Amino acid sequence: MTSQTEPGESPEGSLRVPSADDERRRDLLASIPSLPKVLLHDHLDGGVRPATVVDLAAETGHELPTTDPDELGAWFRTAAWSGSLERYIDTFVHTAGVMQTVDGLRRVAREAVLDLAADGVVYAESRFAPELHTERGLSLEQVVDAVLEGFDEGMRAAAADGRGIVVRGLLTAMRQRDRWDEVAALAVALRDRGVVGFDLAGPELGYPPDRHAKAFDLVRDAWLPATVHAGEADGLGSIAGALHVGACRLGHGMRISDDIRGGELGTLAHWVRDRQVPLEICPTSNVHTGGAPSVAEHPITHLLRLGFAVTVNTDNRLQSGTSMSAEFAALVEQAGWTLADLRQVTLTAAHHAFVHEDARTALIDEIITPGYARAGGGRHLA
Repeated sequence: MTSQTEPGESPEGSLRVPSADDERRRDLLASIPSLPKVLLHDHLDGGVRPATVVDLAAETGHELPTTDPDELGAWFRTAAWSGSLERYIDTFVHTAGVMQTVDGLRRVAREAVLDLAADGVVYAESRFAPELHTERGLSLEQVVDAVLEGFDEGMRAAAADGRGIVVRGLLTAMRQRDRWDEVAALAVALRDRGVVGFDLAGPELGYPPDRHAKAFDLVRDAWLPATVHAGEADGLGSIAGALHVGACRLGHGMRISDDIRGGELGTLAHWVRDRQVPLEICPTSNVHTGGAPSVAEHPITHLLRLGFAVTVNTDNRLQSGTSMSAEFAALVEQAGWTLADLRQVTLTAAHHAFVHEDARTALIDEIITPGYARAGGGRHLA
């Protein structure tokens, strides 16, 4: 049986002098928590604190697998890490299931902002499907109002704690349901109250984006940007369908690698790269749902090297047991990423955020660029 060794040890366990690469990697890993991060693909009902799930379940009468927060967190991770996207999605019965009241939604949103801020995230777009939170009689607009109030509370609390963060909402319509047009109209109506875009999620197979053409026409006519889950569970056809309905970004999009052989790009891959269509890639989640065997073997690094507009995201922090710092660390440790790589994907995410250009420019010039310059001034950071 082969044992793993730490950097600085020989395979037999005897000490050796750490190499410059070892020290550089250690310094970089140590700097990651303080690096400014931009998060474009994070599901609100995929980032609930286990203790909050327990509390809200008690208030709403929702039955859980266990009421011990630590055990519940482990249950979510075990189910989500099964390698099955279907089983992964099944866990949301217990998060969305307890997010059915104004107070509960506000609490989850507030805590999400605080957790992201504590992880060094300075800008985030949190997506949620209002239709999943109406089981106890809330209207779609009441759901969104509660979440936006929670975001505002969280941003104020984070700022008071010295951790500035901006969080905006993406309203998600579920492919397999029938409220796409309502959700799209609501996203447009609330664009000046903290909603910055429209999203389509749910099963890719059998639910192509063009089934929802009216919703996409509505947001496009209102000049509201849209992102579409595509290229996660399905391949190039799903990605092409998302682009045809006007997706400004691709949710996941990792399967664009199916159109690349070695360094040779196919027609669709050329289109996505040449037009710098942003890929909202979620490495850990993709591994857990069977999209890649490991972070080391995930196509994200190859796509980055080929010049695609790659961004790094968490997807579902609870189910995948992850954070932006954990995603960055995994890419450094398993895929050999450098500080320059982390800076590049952060800048790409900021450039393609759904806020206005002046806000993006301020984010880059005032927070991201100085933050990475400070990290780059450390010993051995590249």
